[in-house]
Amino acid sequence: MPRSTEIRVPSVKPRAASRSRRTLIKAGGTLLLSVFASVPARAAQILAVRVWPAEDYTRVTLENDSNLKATHFIVKDPERLVVDIEGLELNQTLKELVAKIQSNDPYIRQVRVGQNRPNVVRLVFDLKEEINPQVFTLAPVGEYRHRLIFDLYPVAPPDPILALIEKGEWTRAPQAETPAVPETKPVPETARSEAAEDKPQALTRMVTIALDPGHGGEDPGAIGRRGSREKDVVLAIAKRLKQRIEQQPNMRVMLTRDGDYFVPLHVRVQKARKVQADLFVSIHADAWIEPTARGSSVFALSEKGASSTAARWLANKENAADLIGGVNIRTHDKQLASVLLDLTTTAQINDSLKVGRAVLAELGGINRLHKQAVEQAGFAVLKAPDIPSILIETAFISNPEEEAKLTDDDYQDKMADAVFKGIRKYFAKNPPLAKNRMT
Repeated sequence: MPRSTEIRVPSVKPRAASRSRRTLIKAGGTLLLSVFASVPARAAQILAVRVWPAEDYTRVTLENDSNLKATHFIVKDPERLVVDIEGLELNQTLKELVAKIQSNDPYIRQVRVGQNRPNVVRLVFDLKEEINPQVFTLAPVGEYRHRLIFDLYPVAPPDPILALIEKGEWTRAPQAETPAVPETKPVPETARSEAAEDKPQALTRMVTIALDPGHGGEDPGAIGRRGSREKDVVLAIAKRLKQRIEQQPNMRVMLTRDGDYFVPLHVRVQKARKVQADLFVSIHADAWIEPTARGSSVFALSEKGASSTAARWLANKENAADLIGGVNIRTHDKQLASVLLDLTTTAQINDSLKVGRAVLAELGGINRLHKQAVEQAGFAVLKAPDIPSILIETAFISNPEEEAKLTDDDYQDKMADAVFKGIRKYFAKNPPLAKNRMT
């Protein structure tokens, strides 16, 4: 019987920021632990830095090749946010963050970047005002690798209606909406119009419309072969539509986003409910795996399942916007989605189908329709329980011909005109009911 031979290897104590490889060796039937030379640990690499300034909040994104651990704290007088990122060495890409801070950023004055100590990089954000920071990580999704996110929110988020009023962009309702106050002195006959008193009013209050340009910020949406991004196209169309609505004396409008930044799906719904919208219109530009797909579509919510396989696929894709755009799961109201779904009524869906048909009929006059009827699916952004809501796919950005249309000023005007005509026809037949309050 052969004797076992013991191989003795000097022990190697791993150093900080390095790792050792340990292997079991079998020699003559005996298992021995062998420690090979330690291998220096590779520092994480920053692949891209992006900044998305907006009035709602400013987002800073660090995209990297592995998950990063970060700690942060606030320093007062002056206001600063200090972030320490472990397992990182300063590189040129990270240094580019300094130049990406714009002078008109609402919250960040400047940022300083440096190697605080071995394997730890420190970011110092010099702030313009007190902020409420959220720092979190996102797992790889789509074209993105690991992401470290800094969301800088104002301490007291401005009320959306108050902000619009202060800017002079929010016209108050006509006097007919406020309760009548008894006159204490006679009114001259010349100040009255008997004909006006006898004539019934079609609308007794302002109609409020929430326009929702899809995607934004970290989420570009679909991208055409020529590089056109869905988030840019739909924002341009939404702004043109907003101009048309604002020209009406009995209508007012709110955009869920007015710039290139990301808004979570549930926040879009919350914004519409905050202003007590009478209609919610989400604007998108479709994409498909085949470039031959074309045409405009209109969708409403479905409680019982999608009206087609394509509608289900599209709803799943649009509902994934939160994963791509990046939602802080720790602060996400997990009850909101279920509450909205439970409260969604048949009446809301029926009204949504009505306005959807009116808009679809107008879209058919400027573009081929992908489907001749309003489709239905479980779009998360359409789940406001008390607001008729539709999602418009203006055209297929994945189709080269339609991509060219979507980026054309004339076509964008025609699209805005068509949607506006459909909305106006719907409210002509379905005037909104009176509401208890304005804000």
